[in-house]
Amino acid sequence: MATINVTDESFKADVLESDKPVLVDFWADWCGPCKMIGPSLEEISDELSDQLTIAKMDIVENTGVPTDMGVQSIPLMVLFKNGKPVAQKLGAAPKNQLKGWIESEL
Repeated sequence: MATINVTDESFKADVLESDKPVLVDFWADWCGPCKMIGPSLEEISDELSDQLTIAKMDIVENTGVPTDMGVQSIPLMVLFKNGKPVAQKLGAAPKNQLKGWIESEL
């Protein structure tokens, strides 16, 4: 399953009320490292689709949730389980490191 886009309006339903873990990638179009990890997150989303959903939130178009969560630097990935943030990773990394981190937190 490909990544999904979430907005301030859909965040509660898509992330907080999800029946499986959701990794939210806070990003922006002007962020080079964000663009670097995008394809890796798409691949990981397909590979781990039975275990979690990977969602992307553009912090320029959606300011409410990132502000509420105190997002100050991107890319920031936050893993939610049962509606609660349980782990986060700041910055870009190779696909194998991203996938390894995600699997270790599931």
